Amino acid sequence: MPYAIYLRKSRADIEAEAHGEGETLLRHENALTALAEKLGFDISKIYREIISGETIASRPEIQKLLSEVEQGVYEGVLVMDADRLARGDSVDQGLVARAFRLTGTKIITPRKIYDPNSEFDEEYFEFELFMARREYKLINRRIQRGRVASVNEGRYIGSAAPYGYDRVKIIGGKGYTLKPNKEAAIVKYIFERYLDCGGTGEVASELNDIGIPARKVKTWSRATVIGILKNPVYIGKIRWSYRKNVKQSRGGQIVTQRKANKNYILADGLHEPIINEDLFDKVQKKMSENIKKPVNSSKTLRNPFTGMLYCKICGGRMTRLCKNAHTEYDSLKCADVKCRCVSSPLSTVEKAVIEALEQWLCGYDVTVEAVVEVSENHCANILEELSKELKKIKERREKICVFLEQGVYTAEIFAERNDALRIHENEVRSKIKRLEERAENEQQYADARAIITPNVRKLSDAYYCCKNAEEKNEFLKVVLGRAEYSKTIPNHRGHTDNSNITIDIYPTIMARE
Repeated sequence: MPYAIYLRKSRADIEAEAHGEGETLLRHENALTALAEKLGFDISKIYREIISGETIASRPEIQKLLSEVEQGVYEGVLVMDADRLARGDSVDQGLVARAFRLTGTKIITPRKIYDPNSEFDEEYFEFELFMARREYKLINRRIQRGRVASVNEGRYIGSAAPYGYDRVKIIGGKGYTLKPNKEAAIVKYIFERYLDCGGTGEVASELNDIGIPARKVKTWSRATVIGILKNPVYIGKIRWSYRKNVKQSRGGQIVTQRKANKNYILADGLHEPIINEDLFDKVQKKMSENIKKPVNSSKTLRNPFTGMLYCKICGGRMTRLCKNAHTEYDSLKCADVKCRCVSSPLSTVEKAVIEALEQWLCGYDVTVEAVVEVSENHCANILEELSKELKKIKERREKICVFLEQGVYTAEIFAERNDALRIHENEVRSKIKRLEERAENEQQYADARAIITPNVRKLSDAYYCCKNAEEKNEFLKVVLGRAEYSKTIPNHRGHTDNSNITIDIYPTIMARE
């Protein structure tokens, strides 16, 4: 059977590269390739983990490797150290250990070969993963202490300089600081203009109209302007840990969110300020006075298309505008103020979406049921044949054991025949697993059809029977995964019935395919 190589950088490797010790993955690849040649292993694939991540969920290459290992594709995997496979928490380490143990896949390092079928090797591998996790925590703690010390000394430790500054090396010292560049004049303009015009949206529009380029995005937005106005770096301060990564478990997956941290560090920086503290304080006071009050929790949803209607032109969300002095009805518009998409009355969009769903339903019933039924029968027949093949493999294995006991086979012939049977068995089991997954997906497809069809058939009647937008939204979610809105020609007064809009729908069943 073939072997694989897995490559991943550690923190120590990254630090070594910074000191000019060469590209780590290339050195490791050469070393492991030489080891494979020495041991006579046939390397069929090399996994190069370029993205750094603490967990398996954030490392795509290890996910691919584990998937192949679970299918018994490889005899063994070559790595520089066992802890390169998993240095995350005990859950991730358990996933790695189980995948290699269940398939008997070996872990080969330059100093040791771990055989998961050996109780001693299994315990030693798990112990090494445990110690690697402890080492990771110690290194991380030391790095965080070093970062805090650097911030308190006024050095800039961010990877990218804020708008208006360049990141420069400290002359005659360690670390980096900031140096104002030509964008500094724009920063001053933003602060002064905000006090004059009174709104971040107006400032963003002016910058776009003048043609001043933003650094990371195509156009200026309110969020970009607010980020600059609130950043104390422009008065000579260094802010650290203003937002913290908070991990939460959702549906069995670890989700990381960046949330505001009240206990952030604010220290005097070594860099030159762009604006004075008096101007900064005036801006902060004005922004605090303009903060909108949060929506009362007693208020209900007013947009029935929340979470499912997007602008086809720019991809932005379609948001609701309530009736005002200019319009006597609620309307929907693109959230991007620079998008050329034209707004429409909410009732007009509702009518267009429902009509599109009903037109889709006309050709829906024709093929789905027959296709699913034929596919299910086909899968069942193949699974039955594969199960018979597994039974034959078991019988052949029993025969070669008898031949070994009777002296018909030598130990070498037995080992050769047994290995061939094991490879064949793994291939059959892999096919069974893929077919079972396919059958499960097709069952979900059939279940979705059973749910959607009745609801779509009565949608035009049931939709308008809903009491409010929240009920409409919940009802639509059953049948509609996403809808895209497009309109570039405005209606003339008195001709709202001629909508000029285009609606593309993506029903829920399409999302399941």
